[in-house]
Order: sequence, then structure tokens, then C-alpha cells
Amino acid sequence: MDNKHKPLILVTMGDPSGIGPEIVAMALNSAKIYKHARPIVVGSTAILERAVKSYELKLDVRSFENSDRTEFGPDVINVIDDYELDADKVVTGKIQKQSGQSSYNYIEKAVELIQKNEFDAMATAPIHKEALKMADIPEAGCTEILGRLTATSNPLTMFEVENLRIFFHSRHLSLKNAIAEVKKDKLIRMMESSIRALEAIGIKHRNFAVAGLNPHCSDGGLFGNEEIEEIAPAIKEMTAKGYNILGPIGADSVFHFANQNAWDGVLSLYHDQGHIAAKSIDFYRTVSVTLGLPFIRTSVDHGTAFDIAGKGQANPASMTEAILVAAKYARKYDPKKVEIS
Repeated sequence: MDNKHKPLILVTMGDPSGIGPEIVAMALNSAKIYKHARPIVVGSTAILERAVKSYELKLDVRSFENSDRTEFGPDVINVIDDYELDADKVVTGKIQKQSGQSSYNYIEKAVELIQKNEFDAMATAPIHKEALKMADIPEAGCTEILGRLTATSNPLTMFEVENLRIFFHSRHLSLKNAIAEVKKDKLIRMMESSIRALEAIGIKHRNFAVAGLNPHCSDGGLFGNEEIEEIAPAIKEMTAKGYNILGPIGADSVFHFANQNAWDGVLSLYHDQGHIAAKSIDFYRTVSVTLGLPFIRTSVDHGTAFDIAGKGQANPASMTEAILVAAKYARKYDPKKVEIS
């Protein structure tokens, strides 16, 4: 693909006090990124220059807005600069109000630019919930922020790692409350949303599986009744509508076989069920994809790692994969096909 025709991906730098600047700099120092994408960072040139120096990378950090030429390659980082951030006051590894505010500003700026149709997709580095709270940002995370900024009431999360795509029936709930959400009508709505999301990113066959909740899918009711009373009836109704859905299938096997291309997607019934499966396959290359927004957004699936920030220990693999997955789906994605319940 000609360089000028590759997707333009906005990469938000994340919390300036965390590992975001490091993993962004290292990811953009990789030649394979530029085979598929033209990345531009929304962040701080000064903080990125600090990361480049710390890792002794051969990278020229340039202000995208003030440059008379834009080059893309592993020796250049183009940055839409945050002029409000006082880089001298950023303490690496410390939760700070200004870092929380800046991490929000990067997301807000990226949304503004992408909604003007100037860019194709967004890949985000990690932000910190407490830093956001210190900056009086009402949302606890990036997905919620993006939901508000784009007027999307309930964005859908999909994990992708290798050949596996996982959707989540519930996310940040206690296990007790997550089990209470396993109801027939709610499962049907989530299966429909997940299958439309697969169609929206160009997955045509949409063979789908649903994980079981209880050990051995309850063994006919020995270990719970959710499979019999809620999950199986929901799947039966979906298959009657013409959907190709199998399940419930034991959670100890369904994710493995999905990664062997048995299904295009799997519905995880609670947060950790799907997270453990994905991260056990490849912790560093698991990518979170947000669907239902007007654009594709991908993210690393780890935090700001303040404990190792600035120590030369950060692994950029998830950031690299997030940019590559954003480029993979940027031009395929059709948000009109996603209807989030």
C-alpha cells in the first residue's frame, strides 16, 4: 500500500507520569507499524523527548502542527502538541492532577480531530483513574470518556489477541452482580450487539459461541441453574432467528477453540472470565477494541504502571498491537451496522 493511502491513526500519549510516553515512543520506533499505518501522537513533545532520551532511541520528535513536512517512519514521531502541560512539573511514577488533566485533553483533542474526518482511527495509551478524579474528570476511564464525547450511550468492548475475539456480557461489576446480569433477555441483546459488531468490522460469517457460567456448564443443574434457565434458552431463541450460535460451552475450552478459528467471536459472561483467557494467550499483545463509537478505538490492555515508569522496563508490545489493530479495522469499520442495546 502506498504510504499516503495508509490509515492515519491518532495515538493518544496517555498519562504523562506513567509508561504511556515510553511505550508510544518505542512502538513508533518499530518499522512494522509503518507498513500498515501513518501514526500521529496527541501528547507532549517534551515528555516524548524525555522518553526517547531515556531509552536512547534514534527518533526525531516533531510538532505535526508546525512542521512544513510530514514524514512517517521509525525515525520520526509526529506530535500534535499539548501546550498547556508544564513538562518540568511532571513527576514520573507519581499520580498528579495535571497529568490526569492532560491525559483527558489528549482524548478530547483526538475525538475533535477524528470527528472532522481528518483521521481514520484512534489508539490510546493508558490513563489513570485517580489522576482523572484529581482533575475533576467525572468518568473513571477512557471508554466512558469517549462515550460522553461522542454521545454513545453504551460502547461495546471487544478483546482481540491472535485469532480470538471476546465480547463481555458485563464488565466492572462484582462477581455476585455479574451473575445476576445473566438473564435471557439481556443475553439476547448482548449477542445481537456482538454479532452486529463483528459485521461492522468486516467479519462476514459471524459464527459465535457463548461461554458457560458454572463449572462444566453446571452438569445438568448440579452446580447452578443459569445454563438451563437463562443461557440455553437465549441461544435457542437466537438460533431460531437464524443466527449461528453454539453454547453454552465450558469456559475452560471455548476460548482455546475460538483461537483455533472454530468461531469468529465468543461471549464472556463476566469481566475476568474473558480477561484471563485473552491474557493467558498473550498478555502483552491483547488489545481492547471499542465498538459502537463513530470510529474505531483500540487500546493497550494494561495500566499506567507507575511502579516501573521511567525505569526502562516498559514493554511496548501491546501499544504496537493496538496501533496495528486500529489500522486493520479503520477502513473496514461501519458504525452504522452497530446498534448497541
